[in-house]
Amino acid sequence: MKSRTLPLLLLAMTVIFSCAKKEEDTLPMKVAKAYGYENFDKINSIAYQWNVQPNPETLRTRNWKWNIKERTVEFADADTSYTYSLDLPKEQMPEADGGFINDKYWLMFPFQLVWDKGYTFTVLENVKAPISGLPTTQLTIVYNDVDGYTPGDAYDLFLDENHLIKEWVFRRGNGLEGRPITWENEQEFKGIKFATEHKNDAGVKFIWFSDIVVE
Repeated sequence: MKSRTLPLLLLAMTVIFSCAKKEEDTLPMKVAKAYGYENFDKINSIAYQWNVQPNPETLRTRNWKWNIKERTVEFADADTSYTYSLDLPKEQMPEADGGFINDKYWLMFPFQLVWDKGYTFTVLENVKAPISGLPTTQLTIVYNDVDGYTPGDAYDLFLDENHLIKEWVFRRGNGLEGRPITWENEQEFKGIKFATEHKNDAGVKFIWFSDIVVE
C-alpha cells in the first residue's frame, strides 16, 4: 500500500502545482506581479489626484480615495464632492464613476489585468515601442463588447524585460489607430508600484498623479 500511495500522492501534487503555475505564468499575471500584485491584499485604501493637461491652457484634476475593503469611493473636483458605494446598481451609479474607472485604469492597469475577466490577449516578441523605438514585448488586450463603460476597447502594452509597461497605445473600440503614451516615473507604496507620469510622443507630460497615499 505504501509503495503505491506515495507515487499517487506525488502525482496529484504535481498536477495541482502544474495547473497553478500555468495560470500564474500568463503574461498578464507577470505584469501584475511586476507591479506588486501579491501585496495588494494588504492595502486598505488608495487616495490620489488625477491630473490631465490636454493643452497648455487647460488643466483638469480629480481627487479620489478608493476604500477597497469598504467598497466605497470618495470623489472631489473643483465643483463638488461626495462618497458612493461600488455596490450600487449600475443604473444608480453617479456620473463620477466613469471618471473613477478611467483614472484607475491609468494608475492601476497592471492590476486590472488580474481583476478583469472579459478580455483576450495576444503576445508578440521583439516589437519596437512606438515612441522610443526600443525592442519590447507587445501584449495586446482586447475587451469584450459587453462589459464596462466603453466595451470593446483595446490596449497595446509595450513591456521591458522586467514586465513593466514602458508605453501603451489605447485603441477605442479595437480600432486600428491610437495614440502612444509613455508609462514612467514608477513609485512604490507599501509594496505596490505605480507609474505616475504619462507623456505623449512629443515628450509632453499629458497625465500624471500626485498626492498618492496608500494605507
